[in-house]
Amino acid sequence: MTAPKGFFLEVRPRSGLATKGVLMANAPGTIDRDYAGEVRVPLTYLFDGEYRIEVGDRIGQIRVARDLPTKFVLGRVADSRTRRGGFGSTGR
Repeated sequence: MTAPKGFFLEVRPRSGLATKGVLMANAPGTIDRDYAGEVRVPLTYLFDGEYRIEVGDRIGQIRVARDLPTKFVLGRVADSRTRRGGFGSTGR
């Protein structure tokens, strides 16, 4: 599966699995337009015991998303001696 030009693909979990404790480990997962290999979906299980997934079970869904052109501009590095602690810290 390949995305059309100007788009990329996202793999997202099916919400019904979350109610059973099955989560996609890296959601959403991005599939670049030029990727042509096998798509694998890493899953994790939250509860004790087991949850069986069989071949053919629907565990994810793919979303087509527009790849917007982006231009990065270098700026100056912020002064690290601010009152903030960094990474969204409130300093408390």
